[in-house]
Amino acid sequence: MIEVADVFRRFAADYLAVHGASMPPSHRRAIADILDCRTAALGGQVWRCEGCNSEVFSYHSCNNRGCPKCHTAQTQEWLERRQAEMLPVPYFHITITVPAELRAVLRAHQRAGYGALMQASAAAIIELARDPRYVGGTVAVLAVLHTWTQQLHFHPHVHCLVSGGGISADGSTWHPARQNFLLPIKPLATLVRGKFRALLRQKCPDLVVPDAVWHKSWILHVSARGKGEQAVLDYLARDVFRVALTNARIVGLDDNGVSIQYKDRKTGQRRTCRLSGDEFMRRFLQHVLPRGFHKVRYCGLWHPTQRHNAARIRQMLQLQAPPKADLMQDDLAGRPLVPSAETPMPPIEPRICPHCQGRLIFVRRLTPQQAMAP
Repeated sequence: MIEVADVFRRFAADYLAVHGASMPPSHRRAIADILDCRTAALGGQVWRCEGCNSEVFSYHSCNNRGCPKCHTAQTQEWLERRQAEMLPVPYFHITITVPAELRAVLRAHQRAGYGALMQASAAAIIELARDPRYVGGTVAVLAVLHTWTQQLHFHPHVHCLVSGGGISADGSTWHPARQNFLLPIKPLATLVRGKFRALLRQKCPDLVVPDAVWHKSWILHVSARGKGEQAVLDYLARDVFRVALTNARIVGLDDNGVSIQYKDRKTGQRRTCRLSGDEFMRRFLQHVLPRGFHKVRYCGLWHPTQRHNAARIRQMLQLQAPPKADLMQDDLAGRPLVPSAETPMPPIEPRICPHCQGRLIFVRRLTPQQAMAP
């Protein structure tokens, strides 16, 4: 399999020579980390097979959030923690996409722009949901930022997982949402746009954006996403730790460029596009987020200050649920948290010999750059 690291080894040096002076530190760090990931540069362990006596070298991961080889174990642990917080209610998936005219603004002011987009999206959902005409209570919102299309174009948007119901202002009553309906799209789009504009003015007071931009329609999509743990399996595992490009989608590499596979949204068919090495580096790195920026945020009933209310409501709803719901929970308990469609990366500490399937015994640790040392 061709990896992003293989592409970087071929084109990163030339790209740094041309653009290095203007690159943000997060881009330089991503290149270095992805090149070093699971190599001798980061150190690791040596294991010996009890059966065939072969030695197996296991190298450390870089843990850069832009790396396609990391985060399988992190995703598993995160999902297990989130499962304990999920409410046994239906969920809705809301996708909020900024108009094309605002993409350049976000690209030039990533930290402030991305933060304003996520904050405005969650705040608008929570505010509109409190309207008695819709939910009449404070919903739980998990917001996740994505910035790419399958061809790695810059396309900032926010995915929100929203509970199908909310807690009353006094915290005593749960108001369920209507079946297959949460919020009206047009009023929500208008509210998000207004809140984003106000937040951007606050964060970037010197930024000038033409008034015509604020009359462009925002693209919103709302769909039902299932109930309880099923929503975790179908949505969170796929979207929260997703990176711009997985290694499996790289189908060609030579001295002149890279070929990547993508899914055509209109036809649903798999297609291939070819990029020069410089263009691939540019497209991939534009999705590396500023250091310390939180791309996953918990709002409304899932905000850290509301955890006591969320836990109480969860217990109340579980007591009210019919026995059938318990059976469904038991059925789901044995299912893997990471969808089988995504091939998991091998563990950092292998326990099974890749040659004879024998048991591996730990031998010694490897310090960085000491891969083949005795």
